Amino acid sequence: MDKKWLTPPGLNAAEREAIQRLKAELKAPDLIAELLFRRGIRSEQQIEEFFNPHLLHLADPYLFEDMQIAVDRILQAVDKGELITIYGDYDVDGTTATALLLLGLKRIGARINYYIPHRMIDGYGLSLSSLEQIHESGCSLIVSVDCGVNALEEIQAVKDLGMEIIITDHHNPKADLPPALAIINPKLPGCAYPFHHLAGVGVAYKLLMAIYQKLGINDTENVLKYMDLVAVGTIADIVPLIGENRVFASIGLQHLIEKKNLGLNALIQLCGLDQKTLDTTDIVFGIAPRINAAGRMGSATLAVELLVSTDEQKSAELAEMIERDNSLRQQEDQKTFHEACEIIEKKYKNLANTPCMVVSSDDWHPGVIGIVASKLVEKYYRPVIMISFKDGFGSGSGRSVADFDLFSALQHTEDNLHSFGGHKYAVGLTIYQEYIDRFENELARYVADHIQQEQIKPPLMIDSEIELYDINNYLLDAIELFAPFGPENHRPIFMTKAVTVANYPYNVGRNHLKLKVVKDGIELDLIGYNLGDYLNLLKKNSVINIAYSLEYNRFGNKSSIQGKLKDLKIIGV
Repeated sequence: MDKKWLTPPGLNAAEREAIQRLKAELKAPDLIAELLFRRGIRSEQQIEEFFNPHLLHLADPYLFEDMQIAVDRILQAVDKGELITIYGDYDVDGTTATALLLLGLKRIGARINYYIPHRMIDGYGLSLSSLEQIHESGCSLIVSVDCGVNALEEIQAVKDLGMEIIITDHHNPKADLPPALAIINPKLPGCAYPFHHLAGVGVAYKLLMAIYQKLGINDTENVLKYMDLVAVGTIADIVPLIGENRVFASIGLQHLIEKKNLGLNALIQLCGLDQKTLDTTDIVFGIAPRINAAGRMGSATLAVELLVSTDEQKSAELAEMIERDNSLRQQEDQKTFHEACEIIEKKYKNLANTPCMVVSSDDWHPGVIGIVASKLVEKYYRPVIMISFKDGFGSGSGRSVADFDLFSALQHTEDNLHSFGGHKYAVGLTIYQEYIDRFENELARYVADHIQQEQIKPPLMIDSEIELYDINNYLLDAIELFAPFGPENHRPIFMTKAVTVANYPYNVGRNHLKLKVVKDGIELDLIGYNLGDYLNLLKKNSVINIAYSLEYNRFGNKSSIQGKLKDLKIIGV
């Protein structure tokens, strides 16, 4: 799909002077100083925190308004031997958060178990049937992770059953909050906690650290002990990798490399990843989909059992089971994607006049519709809602396009929905089949009225225009210091104009484009993932503009610089 290349605004004299000061202070290339400046990293303190993420950069967990209430109640339960149940979501964020609190509270003597809802039986979040089960187990205190902030009816049921609940969540709250004992969520209106982008596992970690702080056991070993779980959940949930999330990702990746968690280590080995060079890409495309697969295709308790395993043999067996789930998930993904595309091609004849897409089926596995919705957004670049119906009741997942708030759109159509929740870019919902037409009509009207024309063309943010002769190991080594990469700290994307295709381009793998370009006598190898459709448009000696990132291509003991092509524009053949 044709992308809209967005180049950074020009610099005035004062900004250029500030960049030169940065360059002199860091003894870095102009380009690196400019990249830092444009990312708002300008002061000595900001530079220090960016390049040296440290535990000292984490805020006091007691800045959450209800943290003291939550800590006191949990410690009371520990002292009295009450049964505590961790109630987690079934995705990577929820399962890592569940594992973290399960392990962390066991260490202080808590009587504790956990409950992960079954996607097919319970649906998303707290369910009334599961609460009955938890009550019958003798539990008196529930701690939710990565869910609960919008579960008004269910939290009232907790109270009616004589239990208490502490909610830890990071999803957007609606206007009315549930009657929980305490709610710890950085997105609550007026929340004094300074960092609002924590994943669910990040919020759970802050609760655990507050408990350890109260007990006086928040030494370095305990603070770091579960950082690998925090990193995996944070990176997998695609939250901004800035501020505290950058600390979690940076330190946690190091713990993964050091093989601190047996379950994660077994999964890493099974993925065939190089433990020494693990990065965020390995988490997002290797580890996370496999952990997610357990909850998508069966029960996410399998993932929790893997994450808390203390036995190497058992860890290997659980990892194998998760790998099988992931293979099934991939097959289901492909089948559902093709079916959804067929529905869209028939249903939406004029894409230009289609503000959003709502597709549904009785045959889709509810565990894969979120992934497929993301792929449909990539293909058609419209907000997409996919709904899987069973006996007239549907579970749906939605994904949005750049800078369009799909959660807000659902708030304006919520009279048609049984329930909904989520974020700006990713939502979940339930709906009765008889309301789907009215829901789609109202949603389409809202999206059409609120989406801008430029929002339905994928943006490609260019960090800087460079020439091929600017590229060398010194530059790339400096870029690597910006890692870990992720949302709001992406690997820099460069643009080079009027390069010549130096070879005959060809496709590799699943529709990936390989080519070599040359300019001013300098060559660069490029690979464009999922850009194989360009092959028929390119020839040797074609002149193109390229947008790409840079990385090392390591093979055995050798490494070379490779460009990862993001898009290209043909300007001459």
